Amino acid sequence: MYNNKKSWSKGKNNQEVFRVQTPKGNQVIGKVITRHGYAKSTIKCADGKIRMCRVPGAKRRYLKIRPGIFVLVQPWKIQGDEKGDIIYQYRDNQVNWLKNRGYLEGLFEEEF
Repeated sequence: MYNNKKSWSKGKNNQEVFRVQTPKGNQVIGKVITRHGYAKSTIKCADGKIRMCRVPGAKRRYLKIRPGIFVLVQPWKIQGDEKGDIIYQYRDNQVNWLKNRGYLEGLFEEEF
């Protein structure tokens, strides 16, 4: 009935990794600890700090944040040790790619 099966293969079935966003500048990788209301979450970051982060308005529609996932955090210029913005949400296969490349070395070893 449908000749083009690629149009139906969306979501978690597609395990191909391409263009994984890596931390640049003062960005850090973090893991979501708890989820609060109004697009805010508590995140344990790779630099050892715990930040209250929010999802910016333009990305609220696309990022579905849950406890236990890995995200890319941009700390604020003011109160950067306490607050930040969630820029990107990593998928499971992207987390494995980051771990194999050494980006998560020494970070969250107890979960792997």
